[in-house]
Amino acid sequence: MSIISSPDRLADTSVPISDVIAGRWSPRSFDPDAVFEEEALVAALEAARWAPSASNTQPWRFIVGRRGSDTFQRIADALVPFNAAWAASAHALVVNIAETETDEGTPLPWAVYDLGQAAATFNLQAHKSGLHTHPVGGFDVDAIREAFALEQRFVPVTVTAVGVLGSPDALENEMLRSRETAPRQRKGLSEIVVIDD
Repeated sequence: MSIISSPDRLADTSVPISDVIAGRWSPRSFDPDAVFEEEALVAALEAARWAPSASNTQPWRFIVGRRGSDTFQRIADALVPFNAAWAASAHALVVNIAETETDEGTPLPWAVYDLGQAAATFNLQAHKSGLHTHPVGGFDVDAIREAFALEQRFVPVTVTAVGVLGSPDALENEMLRSRETAPRQRKGLSEIVVIDD
């Protein structure tokens, strides 16, 4: 599977960066009929496993639901309606969970940061393997907790939709269709970086 990107979707960067990073974006249209390579999903999870973490605590967990499974449906049911409407065509939904303390009760203060690194690594490897991802925060945390009987120390932080890129025309909502093809934008480096001269 090759990376599906068009030149107009590449990031307009101030200096050259990796094509995998420049080409990664978060679509809402996934092709429900495309062949989905399970190995690509496993590779993304393996990449996440090797992300850096404070004291190598690896305070992340992932719940993976493949479309058509009970797990997928339970995750989809927890999404806010806006996200549920388009995420149903994804091939998998992944709940990204931070382990905020050990089973002995020792706090893991950097857990959410470390989970973010693992999730970012997941997204980049998925894109390199030809998949697209869209992380969302719009979901019911308590519904996920209840659906999967999570202990309080495990905190669902985001859900990632994973799949093969679909056509923007497949989206029913005009606003979503326009977002799918709109130019990508970011703040300039001068707005986010303080450099000591």
